[in-house]
Amino acid sequence: MSASTGTTRDVIPLREAARAWFAISLQTFGGPAGQIAVMQRTLVEEKRWIGQQRFLFALSYCTLLPGPEAQQLATYVGWLLNGVRGALVAGLLFILPGVVALLVLSAVYVGYGDTTLVEALFLGLAPAVIAIVVQAVVRVGRKGLGHPALVVLAVASFVALTFFDASFPAVVLVAAVVGWALGRRLPGLTRPPGSVLDDGPPPLVSDDQLHTERPSGRRAVLTLVVGLVVWFAPVAGAALLFGRQSTFVDQGLFFSGAAIVTFGGAYAVLAYVAQQAVEVYHWLLPGEMVRGLALAETTPGPLIMVVQFVAFVGAYRAPGDLDPWVAAVVASLLTTWVTFVPCFLFILLGAPYVERLRGNRDLAAALAGITAAVVGVIASLAVFFALHTLFGETARFTAGPLDVEYPVPGSLEVAALGITALGFALVFWRRWSVLRTLGACALAGVVVGLATSI
Repeated sequence: MSASTGTTRDVIPLREAARAWFAISLQTFGGPAGQIAVMQRTLVEEKRWIGQQRFLFALSYCTLLPGPEAQQLATYVGWLLNGVRGALVAGLLFILPGVVALLVLSAVYVGYGDTTLVEALFLGLAPAVIAIVVQAVVRVGRKGLGHPALVVLAVASFVALTFFDASFPAVVLVAAVVGWALGRRLPGLTRPPGSVLDDGPPPLVSDDQLHTERPSGRRAVLTLVVGLVVWFAPVAGAALLFGRQSTFVDQGLFFSGAAIVTFGGAYAVLAYVAQQAVEVYHWLLPGEMVRGLALAETTPGPLIMVVQFVAFVGAYRAPGDLDPWVAAVVASLLTTWVTFVPCFLFILLGAPYVERLRGNRDLAAALAGITAAVVGVIASLAVFFALHTLFGETARFTAGPLDVEYPVPGSLEVAALGITALGFALVFWRRWSVLRTLGACALAGVVVGLATSI
């Protein structure tokens, strides 16, 4: 039966797809930019399971959603290749290594409070991330900016985010409107750039072979009801077992709310999470959010996974009638559940409608504008990582709408600068894979970090 009917066989054998998603999940360091770059290289360039423009279209939609766009992009592409089963496999495998790794690191932090080795690893991983993010800017920009007007829009988005502290949702909204308006005046706006048209053979799976479903009210209601039940059932179970005032219920409700307001990526919501966790719920001590963020940066998967660390530490300190270690693990898994279930719900609910509109020129122009904004966002993220990796201190300059974060020159981290240079050499000169680059830089970080601690 044709893949377009919605009751299809798998476009790619599910077992083969699962192996590919697991391999991708082990390389998802470096935040959304690095994660998107890994999927771009694996799915579009190496395996050629999906075309470049279809990939960027899916990315543009996921950028509009609350939550980690890279994990949602994996879920969306999994749905295109293998339907609902593919979406669940891709989305779950994308976060699984990070969940396990951060669970272990959280236990080490709580049990020993000694993260010397982790900090040494981070010394190597963070500079490597800068190179990977810059590579993503180059790759996505080359593929998605097919018209000079989109280049201007990408630069404007970067300037707004970097120099004027504009909110991410506002930048995306403006980019969508500008893209739509430009599409009416510039018919060639959404035409792929020559580098895309001439970039090797076409995808092995044509667009009309990818999975799709006919949108319907009945399907939407069923998906919504099942999704909400799956989302909140563990929280309701915790309330019945431990009472409404338990730490588990507080965390389940709080992080459920945080999951639907995380527009703009993890950094946009972490300040709010830190303030509530420290001052309102007292799950963390002042300064511990930064330590949790450092641990989350060293693990694969979305950076929003740091909420797992918050839940682990909070429940360990307020376990109720449970053993502290049991309470910490339960809280950690519950928080991970309520953070990521909405991501699956948004994709499974919205994908059929978005796919139906894929040929709409106005929508294509708006999404082209969003893709341009994404290039600016990734570039801004590269600047953020560079500032906070290469310098121990930063300061801010504000004058009217201008709001610029800049480094304190005397706080330059020489070791981080050297490992950054190594990362750029491996990525752009030697053309190493993300995983090999991360491994080499992590080893360099361990050597330098342990040597300086002796």
